[in-house]
Amino acid sequence: MSFEDLLRLLHVLGAAVLFGTGAGIAFFMVMAQRSRDPHIIAHVAGIVVIADTVFTATAVLLQPLTGYGLARAIGWPLTEGWIVLSLALYVFAGLFWLPVVWIQIRLRDLAKQALAEKTPLPPAFDKLYRIWFIFGFPAFAAVIAIFWLMLTKPDITLF
Repeated sequence: MSFEDLLRLLHVLGAAVLFGTGAGIAFFMVMAQRSRDPHIIAHVAGIVVIADTVFTATAVLLQPLTGYGLARAIGWPLTEGWIVLSLALYVFAGLFWLPVVWIQIRLRDLAKQALAEKTPLPPAFDKLYRIWFIFGFPAFAAVIAIFWLMLTKPDITLF
């Protein structure tokens, strides 16, 4: 396996981890929230926070490194339109992902508090959950667009 092949493999695996972990986290958080059970929500949100830390954060850090290495190995200039647009979409997705991580931690803590106090979930939980849910759509759309750009490498003139 060449160095280029290794970089390509790592880059594709990182993209799969980003998308797959995001989709899995979204599914399990939605299902937990639908239960309205603070015990289930606290448990699932706790696992989600760990998964985001272990998998998503690691992939988020490695994707630009493997992408840069791959571009250099293949000889693509970083000013290629599809690469610039991919990077812009990556930052865009990150701007939605960072608050979502904080919201997941807060949702977990609010569910733990409701569980400890034997009370229903507070209104703040529902408000934060709605924001969390809405923020997922532009982030996922950006990641799908990045996949498309990586696969098709369209001739885009930006400058």
